[in-house]
Amino acid sequence: MSTIQTVQTQRQSSEQLQTLMQAGQISGSLSFNGLMTKEDEEMSRSALSTFKAKEEEIEKKKLEVRERVQAQLGRIEEETRRLANIREELEALTDPMKKEVSVVRKKIDSVNKELKPLGQTCQKKEREYKEALDAFNEKNKEKVQLITRLMELVSESEKMRMKKLEELSKSVETIQ
Repeated sequence: MSTIQTVQTQRQSSEQLQTLMQAGQISGSLSFNGLMTKEDEEMSRSALSTFKAKEEEIEKKKLEVRERVQAQLGRIEEETRRLANIREELEALTDPMKKEVSVVRKKIDSVNKELKPLGQTCQKKEREYKEALDAFNEKNKEKVQLITRLMELVSESEKMRMKKLEELSKSVETIQ
């Protein structure tokens, strides 16, 4: 704060004190004729000097706060510049492998497109294989049943032929 402002503030404070004294708010011992006694004057001076000291203290603190605010603003401006530089660096930062990554991604997309029909073909072939395997197993089962029946028939036929041969053999023996 400038010296002129300080003088003006002190003058205003003095005027306020005098107004209070004239209104009778500072001392109740004013004489009836409106003149101040030495005691009243001393109290007024004391109050005025106390008031001036308080005003000076307030001004001093105001200056300190103003200086701290200015210092904080300076730091904030510096931090703002640093953040702006960091932002610029981030925006300027490019991926050095960006081109290669793009090529690989395109290849992956291409392979994915090729995989889809191959997967469908594979599923179709798996269904066909399963159907063919089921048909094969069914026919194989039928074949096993037929072989079993054949073995039974052959076995029965052999028994019958053996029986017939034995009968014929007995008949031949009886003829002799």
